[in-house]
Amino acid sequence: MKRSRFTEEQIIGILREQEAGVATSEVCRRHGVSSATFYKWKAKFGGMDVSEARRLKALEDENAKLKRMLADAMLDNVALKDLLGKKVVTPAARREAAAHLRSAYEMSERRACRVLGVDRASVRYQAARPGDGVLRDRLKALVQERRRFGYRRLHVLLRREGHAVNRKRVQRLYREEKLSVRRRGGRKRAMGTRRPLETPLGANQRWSLDFVSDQLTDGRRFRTREALSLVVDTSISGQRLARELDKLIARRSRSAVIVSDNGTEMTSRAILERTNRTGVAWHYVAPGRPQQNGFVESFNGRLRDECLNEEVFASTAGARTVIERSRTDYNHVRPSAHGGLTPEAVRLNLAASRLRNVTSCAGRPLPSAQQIGHQTLGLS
Repeated sequence: MKRSRFTEEQIIGILREQEAGVATSEVCRRHGVSSATFYKWKAKFGGMDVSEARRLKALEDENAKLKRMLADAMLDNVALKDLLGKKVVTPAARREAAAHLRSAYEMSERRACRVLGVDRASVRYQAARPGDGVLRDRLKALVQERRRFGYRRLHVLLRREGHAVNRKRVQRLYREEKLSVRRRGGRKRAMGTRRPLETPLGANQRWSLDFVSDQLTDGRRFRTREALSLVVDTSISGQRLARELDKLIARRSRSAVIVSDNGTEMTSRAILERTNRTGVAWHYVAPGRPQQNGFVESFNGRLRDECLNEEVFASTAGARTVIERSRTDYNHVRPSAHGGLTPEAVRLNLAASRLRNVTSCAGRPLPSAQQIGHQTLGLS
C-alpha cells in the first residue's frame, strides 16, 4: 500500500484548521491536497486526538500483518497438501520438492526450505561424483545372467571384473534400478528343539546327502558346499545310491561321516551293507528335524532357486547337462559367504595352509563348515 506523505499528527492538525473556521478550499490549497482526500481524512480521523489516531494506525498495521501471516500459512498448507503421497526423505527428493514449490507457487528458496524443513545447503548441493552409467549397465547385464543373485554377490562379481565400487553403492544402484527379486516361499518345516551341529575338524570329514525333485516338460519327474556330485535320473534306488558313493570315494577319498534324513533309499539294505563294508559312519537326523542337516537343506534351496526354477528341462540328458554346469559354476564361480571366494578357492587355500603349517593346526579346530565350503552330495 502507498505510504501517505502526511503523518497522523499533521492530518489531525489540518482537520482542526477547518474546524477553526478556515474554508475547506483554502485548507486544501494551503496543504496541497484535494478535497476528496480531505473529506476521506475527515471520515477516518474526525473527532480524534493524536493518541487515538496513532492507536488506530497501529491497529491497522497489526491487522495487515496478521492478514499477510494468514495468507502465507494458507499458501504453505496448500503447498504441503500438493506434496502428499510423495516420499520426501532422500536429499534428491527434497531438492525436487523445493524446486516444485518455487516453480508452482512462486516461493523463494528460503521459504520453500522453511516449509519443507530442510537445510538450504542440501537443496543447493551439486553432485560432484562421476556418473554411474557404465556401472548401471554392467549391473543390469549381470542380473540378466544371474537372475536370483542379490546385490551382495553381484558386488563380488563386479569387484572381480575390476570395478572399484563398494557394497553400499551397488546396493543403491540395485534399488534404484528395481532389480530386487521376490523371495520364493519355502515349504513348512517342523519346529522344535534344535540339535547343535558338530563342527568338522577338517575338510572331507563330513558329507551331507539329500534328494531334490523336479519334472521334465512332459510331466515326468526326476530326482535331484562344495557340491561333490549331482546325480540326475527318473528314479534312484538304494543300490544306485551306494554305487554313486563308491565312485565318489574312488575319486575324492572317503568321508568320516555321512549325514542324511530317514528316506527309504538312505535306510535301504544296500546302504546298510555298504556301511558295514566300508566302515564309514552314517548319521541319520531325527525325524521331522531337517534343520539338523542344515547344510544340505541350504544347498538344496540355492539349487532350486538359481537352477531348477530358472530352467525348463525337455529330457533327462538335458537336465544332466544343465545341472552339472550349475554344479561347476557353484564350485568355481559363484561367490560364497567366505569373503566372496568360491568353494574351490577356499578348499585350495585350506589345503595350502595345512601344508605350510601342519603343527600349528594340531589340537585346534579348523574353520567351520560354512567357511571351508561344506561337502554336499545332491541326488536328483
